[in-house]
Amino acid sequence: MRIAYVCADPGVPVFGRKRGETRVKGCTIHVQEMIRAFRGLGARVELFATCAEGPPPRDLSDLPVHQLPATSAAEPALRERAALAANNGLRAALEHAGPFDLVYERYALWSFAGMRYAHDSGVPGLLEVNAPLIEEQIEHRVLVDRPAAEGVMERVFANASRLIAVSQGVATYLERQPGAAGRVLIVPNGVDPDRFRPGLPAAVPKRPGGFTVGFVGALKPWHGLPNLIQAFAELHRRAPAARLLIVGDGPEGGRVADDLTRRGLIRQADLTGTVEPAAIPGLLASMDVAVAPYPALPGFYFSPLKVYEYMAAGLPVVASRIGQLDGLIEDGVDGLLYPAENPAALAEALDELRLEPELRDRLGRNARATILRGHTWEAAARRVLHAVDLEPERQSLAAVGGAR
Repeated sequence: MRIAYVCADPGVPVFGRKRGETRVKGCTIHVQEMIRAFRGLGARVELFATCAEGPPPRDLSDLPVHQLPATSAAEPALRERAALAANNGLRAALEHAGPFDLVYERYALWSFAGMRYAHDSGVPGLLEVNAPLIEEQIEHRVLVDRPAAEGVMERVFANASRLIAVSQGVATYLERQPGAAGRVLIVPNGVDPDRFRPGLPAAVPKRPGGFTVGFVGALKPWHGLPNLIQAFAELHRRAPAARLLIVGDGPEGGRVADDLTRRGLIRQADLTGTVEPAAIPGLLASMDVAVAPYPALPGFYFSPLKVYEYMAAGLPVVASRIGQLDGLIEDGVDGLLYPAENPAALAEALDELRLEPELRDRLGRNARATILRGHTWEAAARRVLHAVDLEPERQSLAAVGGAR
């Protein structure tokens, strides 16, 4: 089976980082892992991407890559028009490299040619939707021609065989859109359980009698770091040996350091700044508990990679009771949930885990079991293929892929 994987979003650097960026984005990890999962099931995947510069990871070095047209225009209106015009190049590239048995595309604001090609070719076209992109573009960046973006959205949704939503929040959004209702399938993010596993050496040695609270992710307003710091301040009052390990960087980094300094906690915290993805498993092994302290965001639609990684690593997780987290984590079974925007409740949960090592161990074991039961990247790929009756038996598909 041949799969065309389309990623026309110039903001998604498939093989690492764009120039000037300091961290590897979650979207990059998602694209790479889904490609690995499809290939692991025996499929032949070819990548069509706007931002595929840089060396690929070693295990993807043999991946056929078709570079799509990109624009360097600084003026937003020119960028939008160039992105629309790039659909001609995408269509031509697909026709030249085809035929394909499936076109799988990560939804991009101005891209429609992939799903149209699949529709015209009579093959399944699956559109993965990770966020309400028009609303995100308006809120966080610049959108000049909203009617044109909405026209692309309606067109690409109508041409897709199915729409793959990464969370219930995204699915709810999609069901309200023209041409999408009734054709949405939820396939949450996943994790590689072999890469994130219990028992790895700790990158930051644990101190005897200590208790380390950890967070991994971009330091951005919607990740709730002020709530975590407030909760940690209360925990530290009760347990002076407690430490806070914050892994990542971002625009809130300065405020995080200032807040810790103001509270007299900067010496009890380790702020790693930017780290490579390969370092994350060892940093998770340095934690006793991991936190996802999201604030009470309206329309929460995230499917946080960090939480899947926490759970795969066998860590007890404390997370806001919000959005997809309320469905992924069963409170008291494979993690603890607390009301969003309630640092006192977060502090109580952390202190409970500090005082009860047996509870930590039980939650961590159950968390990893939850991941293994159905939240791996392979499981996500199987759900995707099953949605269009292309899910094969692993052995038979591998044989077909090998024969080609």
